[in-house]
Amino acid sequence: MEQFDIVVIGSGPAGRRAAVQAAKLGKSVLVVENRLRLGGVSVHTGTIPSKTLRETVLNLSGWRERGFYGLSYRVKKDIEGKDLGARLRMTLNHEIEVLEHQFARNGVRTMGGRARFLDTNHIAVVTPDAEEIKVGFRHAIIAVGTAPFRPAHIPFNDHSVLDSDSLVSEPRVPRSLTVVGAGVIGLEYATIFSALDVPVTIIEPRDSILDFIDKEIIEEFTHDLRKRGMTIRLGAKVDAVELDAQGWTIAIMADGRRVRSDMLLYAAGRSGATADLGLENCGIPLVDRGRIKVDPVTFQTNVPNIYAAGDVIGWPSLASTSMEQGRIAGLHACGAPMPPAPEFFPYGIYAVPEISTVGLTEQQVREQGIPYEAGIARFRETSRGHIMGLQSGMMKLIFSLENRKLLGAHIVGEGATELIHIGQAVLNLGGTLDYFVENAFNYPTLAEAYKIAALDAWNRMPRVTPAAPIE
Repeated sequence: MEQFDIVVIGSGPAGRRAAVQAAKLGKSVLVVENRLRLGGVSVHTGTIPSKTLRETVLNLSGWRERGFYGLSYRVKKDIEGKDLGARLRMTLNHEIEVLEHQFARNGVRTMGGRARFLDTNHIAVVTPDAEEIKVGFRHAIIAVGTAPFRPAHIPFNDHSVLDSDSLVSEPRVPRSLTVVGAGVIGLEYATIFSALDVPVTIIEPRDSILDFIDKEIIEEFTHDLRKRGMTIRLGAKVDAVELDAQGWTIAIMADGRRVRSDMLLYAAGRSGATADLGLENCGIPLVDRGRIKVDPVTFQTNVPNIYAAGDVIGWPSLASTSMEQGRIAGLHACGAPMPPAPEFFPYGIYAVPEISTVGLTEQQVREQGIPYEAGIARFRETSRGHIMGLQSGMMKLIFSLENRKLLGAHIVGEGATELIHIGQAVLNLGGTLDYFVENAFNYPTLAEAYKIAALDAWNRMPRVTPAAPIE
């Protein structure tokens, strides 16, 4: 039986970063991946495919140029599933090759198969050819990610009734689409297909969407969606899904309404991929749809030598934060010093348009009783926005009235997930409104919106009366 210092189960963002970090500290590391190739959910069905699909759609549909050339403008007239799949396969292969090279360069061993804990220091790996290999370890890091929640009453067939995994496995362009669930994943795919001029209906049982995002940003976002013809039905619960004689999907809602479409995407949550891990043999309990509870600082489970990181532990379920969680878990398992985590991290939603946010929302600032002022910049007000033909998009900055420090930055529109990092840096470094007002930004850029929003807030701030001269 081989022995390793660190065994990592899963090779997604958390697992890959944990493995490389431990290997760089001189530890023997084994990564076990149950897919045929490395990469985990992020590379195969999650982050990379969805963002690649988005970029492919925006390019082929000519979406970014319609502000100048009209709504009928297209780069490719008839866009089919094969057009979407070609770029997906190229991107996936590249990501896997980079990851394989990174592991090889750092001396990380890999093994294909399904891992199962035997006890707190041993796992068994069943390989694709049904061979069982036992492995010993000093520390283990669970980074298995999540899988789409598939309730029994939904007739999934992976063609007309799909989850997010099957949607990207064999992409096709439907005549119409119903999306059940207005969470991050549901909204991303709904808006991507809407950019292809597919009629889209979103059904969400709650009365609001993305409650963790600033309300003013969400108002701008939903206005944009409705303006281009998307139907958003909030406070509507889907009781059942049926297929009619022609193969169309029928979503039957609790109030009796029916929504007929060519394809239905069920995107109402995800579950931790922990069902066959044998965690009962270690005494690790599961919470909230198969997720694992951990110490928020060290990412240890209730078993000190077993850690968990990434989507399998729940919020915020971002590739970026999963990487940091994996790295911190790897550092702690190796007994290395851990840097303090930054107070604020950016959140990116790759819908069309993008949403990205960092820091406190206006609602949170009010709840905490902080005196504040907010400034708004609209992308169409910038020269770069005019050059790009942008008709929508905005940035909102929130500042403290007590010390002028930035409290939150919130963006919806083109390039939001790139622009947010300026706000992230200023926020985590304790910067103030004066940084944006006093510094020069490249012209013309969308980043100028930071200066415009800061000046908008400054215009409404109370003026400080200069002290009387000493006589």
